[in-house]
Amino acid sequence: MAQFSNEEIFDAIKSGRKMLFFTAGWCPDCAFIKPAMPGIMEKYNQFDWITVDRDDNLEVAQHFGVMGIPSFIALEDGKELGRFGKGERRTPKEVEEFIETVNA
Repeated sequence: MAQFSNEEIFDAIKSGRKMLFFTAGWCPDCAFIKPAMPGIMEKYNQFDWITVDRDDNLEVAQHFGVMGIPSFIALEDGKELGRFGKGERRTPKEVEEFIETVNA
């Protein structure tokens, strides 16, 4: 999962379908879901996935009002399709169910 600068993220989300995955190295709930993320990202590859480190990319987190992690925000051409998370432990199944709702 590549890391991006704030500027790279803001530029990338202007066009196309993006899924922002907000996380941090110290977050136990993020560590719980991280092992499943490569498979989820591969399965839902119609989105360009961007991992957003909440600490390193605080400007992006503030822009989207993300306080709790892990969180997911789906975007299309810069417009929000939906969000999921709010800092609670989520199972891979719950993440996939969210993606299915914004991918319909």
